[in-house]
Amino acid sequence: MLRYLFTDRIYYRTLLRLAVPIIFQYLISSSMNIIDVAMIGQLGDTAVAGVGLSNQAFFIMTLAMFGISSGSAIFTAQYWGQGDLSSIKRVLAICLGMAISASAIFTAMGYLIPEAFLSVFSKDPAVVELGSQYLSIVSMSYVVTAITYAYSAVLRSTQEVRLPMVISSSAILFKTILSYMLIFGHLGLPQLGVEGAAIGTVVARYLECIILLALTYKRKTPAAVTFKDLRGYNRPFLRKFFRTVLPVTFNELAWSLGVTVYTIVYARISTEAIAAVNIVFSIENLAFVSFLAISDATGIMIGNQIGAGKEETAYDYGRRSLTLGVIGALLIGLAIFLNIDRITQIYNISETSLRYTANVLMVSAGVLWLRVSNLLIIVGILRSGGDTRFGMGLDLISLWMIGVPLSLISGLVLHLPIHWVYLIVNAEELVKFLIGLNRVKSRRWINNLVRPVQLESTADI
Repeated sequence: MLRYLFTDRIYYRTLLRLAVPIIFQYLISSSMNIIDVAMIGQLGDTAVAGVGLSNQAFFIMTLAMFGISSGSAIFTAQYWGQGDLSSIKRVLAICLGMAISASAIFTAMGYLIPEAFLSVFSKDPAVVELGSQYLSIVSMSYVVTAITYAYSAVLRSTQEVRLPMVISSSAILFKTILSYMLIFGHLGLPQLGVEGAAIGTVVARYLECIILLALTYKRKTPAAVTFKDLRGYNRPFLRKFFRTVLPVTFNELAWSLGVTVYTIVYARISTEAIAAVNIVFSIENLAFVSFLAISDATGIMIGNQIGAGKEETAYDYGRRSLTLGVIGALLIGLAIFLNIDRITQIYNISETSLRYTANVLMVSAGVLWLRVSNLLIIVGILRSGGDTRFGMGLDLISLWMIGVPLSLISGLVLHLPIHWVYLIVNAEELVKFLIGLNRVKSRRWINNLVRPVQLESTADI
C-alpha cells in the first residue's frame, strides 16, 4: 500500500499546487486564532468563555456558508473539468443569493438579541454580558463574510487558489494586529478589551471582501460574474442544483446545531470547562490545517476528473488522499500528545482551566485520525462526487443518534469530568468512519452532475 501511494506523479503535482496555498491560508488563520484566544485570555476566564460562546453564532453561520459554497463548488469543479464557464457563473449567482440571505438572518440575531442567544449556553451573567458586547459588534461583518466565502469557493474550484489565499491571509494578519492594539490600547488607540477584538475583526473582514472583489473582476477570473451571465437558467438545471446543494447546506446547519449542543453541555459543566474546550478548539483548528487543505484540494481534483469523464482516476485520487490523511493525522496527534505541557503554558488562565485543557487536549490528540478520516470521506470524497444525500445521512444520524445523546447523558446526567465527556462524544466518529469507508470502496458516490444532455431543458425560466 505504501509503495502504491507514491506511483502517481500527476496526483502529487496537482495536490501540492492546490493544497499548499490553502494550507498557508488555513495555517495563518488558525495561528492567528490561537493568538486571538491567547490575547483575550489575558483578560481572564470570563472573557475567553464569553468570546468563545459568541463565536458560536459565527460558527453556525460559517457552516451554513460552507454548506452553500461547498455544495456549489461540486458543480463548479465539474463544470471546470468540462470547460463550461457560463454555467460556473450561473452557479455562483445562485450561491451568492443563498449565502447573503442566510447571513442576513444571523446578522439580525447577533445585533438585536445577543443576550438571548448567549443565555442558551451559559447562565453566568458576566459571561453573557461580555459575550453580548462582542457579538453585537462582530455580527456586522457576517454578510460580507458570506460574499467572500462564495467567491473564494468558486475561485478554488476553478484552481485559482492563490488569490483568495493571499487576500485572506493578509486580512487575518491585519485583524490580529488591529485587535491587539484595540484590546490593550496601544499606539494611542483606546483600550477596549473584547470590544476591541470585535472591531478589529469587522474592519478586516470588510477589507478582505472589498479587495477580493476588486481583484476578481480586474483579473477577469471565472468568478467575475455579471448580470449578462444570469440568463439561461432552466428547470432541470435548478432542480439538479438544489437537489445536490440543499442536502449539503442542511447537513452543515444540522451538524452545527449538534455541535452547539455539545458546547451547551460543556458550558453547563463549568466556565473553566468551556474555557478549556475553546482553547482546545483553537489548537485543533491548527492541527487540521493540512487536512482541510488536502480535503479541499481532493474535492477539486475529484470534481475536475469526474467532469472530464475520468471516473476511475477520481476514485484513485480519493483513495490516495484518505490514506495520506490517516498517516498524517496519526503523526500530528502524537506530536500534540508529546507537547501538551508546552502548549498549555502559553495561556494565562486558572489552574483548573489549565488542567482541563491538558486533559481534553490529550483526548483530542488520540481521536484526531478518526476526525480527519471522516472529513476526507464526507467532504473531500463523497460530496465532490455528488453523493451529498448519503453524506448528509451519515453525518447527521451518527451525530444526533449517537453523539448528542451521549453528550447529554455523560455531561448533564452522570456529571462526568469534561475530558471523559469529550471522549465519549467522539464515539460517533468511529461509527461514521466504518460506514463511510465502506461507501468509498463501493464507488457508488461517483456521479457526473454536469453531462450536457442532462442539463439541456425545454424552456428557460
